[in-house]
Amino acid sequence: MAFTFYKQPDQMDCGPTCLRMVAKHHGRNFKVQTLRQLCEINREGVSLLGISDASEKIGFRSIGAKLNLGDLKEAVLPCILHWRQNHFVVLYKISKGHYYIADPGAGLVKLNEEDFARNWVSDPDKGEGIVLLLSPTPNFYDQEEEKDTSVSWSFLFRYLITYRQLLSQLFIGLGIGTLLQLITPFLTQSVVDIGINTRNLNFIYLVMIAQGFLILGRVSVEFIRSWILLHISTRINVSILTDFLIKLMRLPISFFDTKLTGDIMQRMNDQRRIESFLTGSTLSTLFSMFNLVVFSVVLAYYNMVIFGVYMASSILYVAWIFVFLKRRRELNYKSFEISSKNQSTIVQLVSGMQEIKLNNCEQEKRWEWEHLQARLFKFSVKNLALSQYQQGGATLINESTNLIITFLSAKAVIDGQFTLGAMIAVQYIIGQLNGPVQQLLGFIQGFQDAKISLERLNEIHQMEDEEPIDKEFNNTLPENRTITFKDVTFRYPGAGNEPVLQDINLTIPQGKTTAIVGMSGSGKTTILKLLLRFYETEQGEIKVGEQLLDNISFKIWRSQCGVVMQDGFIFSDSIERNIAVGDESPNKAKLQHAIRIANIGDFIDSLPLGLKTKIGAEGNGISQGQRQRMLIARAVYKDPEYLFFDEATNALDANNERVIINNMNEFFVGKTVIVVAHRLSTVSNADNIILLDKGHIAEQGTHQQLIALKGDYYQLVKNQLELGA
Repeated sequence: MAFTFYKQPDQMDCGPTCLRMVAKHHGRNFKVQTLRQLCEINREGVSLLGISDASEKIGFRSIGAKLNLGDLKEAVLPCILHWRQNHFVVLYKISKGHYYIADPGAGLVKLNEEDFARNWVSDPDKGEGIVLLLSPTPNFYDQEEEKDTSVSWSFLFRYLITYRQLLSQLFIGLGIGTLLQLITPFLTQSVVDIGINTRNLNFIYLVMIAQGFLILGRVSVEFIRSWILLHISTRINVSILTDFLIKLMRLPISFFDTKLTGDIMQRMNDQRRIESFLTGSTLSTLFSMFNLVVFSVVLAYYNMVIFGVYMASSILYVAWIFVFLKRRRELNYKSFEISSKNQSTIVQLVSGMQEIKLNNCEQEKRWEWEHLQARLFKFSVKNLALSQYQQGGATLINESTNLIITFLSAKAVIDGQFTLGAMIAVQYIIGQLNGPVQQLLGFIQGFQDAKISLERLNEIHQMEDEEPIDKEFNNTLPENRTITFKDVTFRYPGAGNEPVLQDINLTIPQGKTTAIVGMSGSGKTTILKLLLRFYETEQGEIKVGEQLLDNISFKIWRSQCGVVMQDGFIFSDSIERNIAVGDESPNKAKLQHAIRIANIGDFIDSLPLGLKTKIGAEGNGISQGQRQRMLIARAVYKDPEYLFFDEATNALDANNERVIINNMNEFFVGKTVIVVAHRLSTVSNADNIILLDKGHIAEQGTHQQLIALKGDYYQLVKNQLELGA
């Protein structure tokens, strides 16, 4: 039985995808998204512990172990291996000294023992590597199998249906183009059989003029077809990408915390690949196949023997190409490993040059690089030899076919079955038939690529929105806007992670300023992220008045929240539009008020274009302090009910900080404010100060009350004052 292979959708999905393959081998299908959640995947991917926990949740018995090659040969397969210290693969068979690997990033690969050991062994001294052994329990077969809805071409063909009128014009053009091409061999035959044999120059002139018009017609049809294709492909690409962005913006913020930027960008590139397949490869191959059928019929009409020879050679040609695909995949797999090491080595050589020279290890590092070049050269030689065998065999088949057909045509002429013109026409038809066969192979590759892209695309479209359509949310805030935490516990995704917050009970009064302090990692920023609904609580509930925060519309809630986070983003746009984000026509009075509160007026006035000055990645660089003031101005401009500040002034000098704090104290009146900070100056005037320690509330009260306690807060302030002294 062939082992079912799945390709990982994203860079960090190797673990869940391996588990999916093992589950499928044992007869159960799971979506990769389900396994992701069970593995508790995060931006760093998954750990072996995460895969083990997920496997046991779906009914496997799992054992993590370090084994040598001898022990591994006795293990129950398939099993999951820790590969190259940063990846997971499935070992599904060992036979005759070869190891059969399902690598979710590269495909099915067969390796000899030396190559296998080099990639798997993590402890060279003992010759051991890490393995997760899996065996199904009765509970595994009780699991409800998930339907595999990963690929749905109907989803894409809906985009094509929109342009059915243009597509019908394309097919009309296809028919006309094929008809014009079909006439050519008959005209060529008539030139030889009638024009040359009867020495009728006028007839030849007439045929040449006809062929000239045919060429002109074919070129015109091709021009029109190209314009129609460009029109359709551009619109389809924009439509697919727009729908993808709409869906992306509806997803919860936690989705972006577990995805690398490169993975999201890859999905956007997938739109182009799918569009190219739909409007390029598919239609072009369809045209070619139509030509293949028509010209095959004409060739059969001329001579069935020649038609049979051509069909046999085409089958042989395709089979020959496919013979080399497996070997080429194995070479590409090995080459990729060495190429990635080569790239890493070059980066280290350049970026670490200072340390290399300081430690006198130039020669050692150069030899390391040269050794990799030798291995790369070895694989390049193997790759070239394989290409030569493949290309040589394909050329031999094609040219032999042409020779045989030429001989058969010539013999048919001598035997009186063919005219000389018919022989030339057959040669023309064979030339027209060779192209579609080669194009079909490219289409198969394009289909595989588009299928993978479609899986990644569908995965996003199948995810639940932040605000699902079938769930009703409250679109107004209650009159009582005090926030309460009741027995809230939260941990970040990732197997084995400890709770960041544990049994938090907390009241944030309406219209008051609440400060949260504590050591780094105590959970201060996490409280803000829960309030902003980046994540859902693991246990407990958060209420606004008597309403659960989860029942309030995300848009309504965030419209009333002004936020300054440590990693706040500055757009590549003007200062004006960076402060008044989302406001097409910024209110001048609100803008000036925000600039005054954030004390950034002098900086803006010093710029030649003032508020119109472009900042961000594509504009003027700004300091960390200016960036923070810009973010404060953005929060103030919004004029919200709630203000959440996470170390909003930690990059400011003492003078700026004092002015901004005085301005903000004026702005805070009547608003519910939560300030996360280390500096005493930022929190001392708060109505309530909460000290967090390892996810628990250790102390709370006003500044004077906590100082009088002489507890942890007192020590924090004392240390800060001593540092200040």
